[in-house]
Amino acid sequence: MATDAHSGTPGGSIDEPVSIESETHLEDVTAAHDVVLVDFYADWCGPCQMLEPVLEGLAGETAAVIAKVDVDEHQQLAGAFGVRGVPTLALFADGEQVEQHTGVLPADRLRDLIEGYTE
Repeated sequence: MATDAHSGTPGGSIDEPVSIESETHLEDVTAAHDVVLVDFYADWCGPCQMLEPVLEGLAGETAAVIAKVDVDEHQQLAGAFGVRGVPTLALFADGEQVEQHTGVLPADRLRDLIEGYTE
């Protein structure tokens, strides 16, 4: 288990990022929540580190669940989503992937992206 972020996960809103442990776990999270923003990241990635506090803030401020996938730990999962660079953000709505962006996006752009699917 990577972090304790998902061990105490309540059934409703999740106010902090969830560490994804497997492809099945990702499928469960995207199926269980209306809107999920998945951050494919690497610990060594500078832009990923810059994005982390932004995503933590969005987890608390928006209706979306923020999920994190370590591409070094889960190379096959990252490959299945066509991740070629980090950070890559994939947005799921109603269990289906609706958007994917590579690179750091500003907090207001991410908030607008999420709110486009939560309102």
